[in-house]
Amino acid sequence: MQAYLDNSATTPCSPAAATLVAKVLTEDFGNPSSMHMKGVEAEKYVKEATSAIAKTLRCQEKELIFTSGGTESNNLAIIGSAMANARSGKHIITTAVEHPSVKNTMLFLQDQGFEISWLSVDQNGEISLEELEQTLRDDTILVSIMMVNNEMGALEPVAEAGRMIHARNPHTIFHVDAIQAYGKFRIVPKNMNIDLLSASGHKIHGPKGVGFLYIKDKTKIRPITFGGGQQKDMRSGTINAPGIAGMGMAAKEIYGNLDETVDRMYELKEYFAEKLSVLEDVTINGKTGRDSAPHIVSVSFPGVRSEVLLHALEEKGIYVSAGSACASNHPATSTTLLAIGLDKQHQESTLRFSFSVHTTQEELDYTVEELASLLPVLRRYRRF
Repeated sequence: MQAYLDNSATTPCSPAAATLVAKVLTEDFGNPSSMHMKGVEAEKYVKEATSAIAKTLRCQEKELIFTSGGTESNNLAIIGSAMANARSGKHIITTAVEHPSVKNTMLFLQDQGFEISWLSVDQNGEISLEELEQTLRDDTILVSIMMVNNEMGALEPVAEAGRMIHARNPHTIFHVDAIQAYGKFRIVPKNMNIDLLSASGHKIHGPKGVGFLYIKDKTKIRPITFGGGQQKDMRSGTINAPGIAGMGMAAKEIYGNLDETVDRMYELKEYFAEKLSVLEDVTINGKTGRDSAPHIVSVSFPGVRSEVLLHALEEKGIYVSAGSACASNHPATSTTLLAIGLDKQHQESTLRFSFSVHTTQEELDYTVEELASLLPVLRRYRRF
């Protein structure tokens, strides 16, 4: 048996999305910017996808810019808005638990002379709205807060944060990294005071290499990629019609049955947490109820290094993550686990299990059974 429990890293592309991508790649393969019929055919797919995604956010189609994925969307949102608003101030607020595509972009801006304030989190990975309120200043030009933490599934109070930010200063831009949230929650940026929102196709059963950035109309932001002026000069480069078409199809599919899918994932999450709690010396990090994301469970197994357990599970056909897949080629202590106050032993023994619409209870039972067998054996060779 196999159990794929690394869906926060990537999800399998849905058959409908994959079929559509192949069709646009091989049949309707024109450049959407070309004026002839082949270009018009390709552009039609982009327009259809734009319409489908705009409906999920209840936004205007003109407020969507397509990118190569979540990392580019975050870079465009943060660097583009910081550069466009630098004359109004150079103070930016973010959190201590952001994804590397936000954290490292902030560090880049810090090197450029911007002042970055990092909000702390509690043991559940959640920010304090009181600390946010105290950190906001007249010269705060940008606040960037992820909606769902990619390592432990903490759900941040972005709607409340958005109201607070804009009440303090309507011109402060609020960016939300929704890469782990889009497709799991109904998100309406205008109702949540969100000016910029990032998402990625391959997290919602779409293809890799494509994402989008929602830019609220009239938000002051500059492009960071220059060339032929595609997408209203905001993101130059040949438009990825196959990828955009596939992402649009995936968005339509997942939001067409969202409530039922999310309810089922919450049930699986609670079931898995209950099963894990029976195992000896196992700690679940953060919340497991409906005040967290439905698809991520962070678990520490003291006495076994995460990499060792990961590969032991892999040999049993169980696929999980030792943290953010985007940082897996550069092993380092997780800033998220540090921020929530885990000691070194728990930090170095933490795995992330993440679900999708395809995850079954049988996969979870199999995983718990194998963990029950592996942990006593691996702990005999503990290095702690």
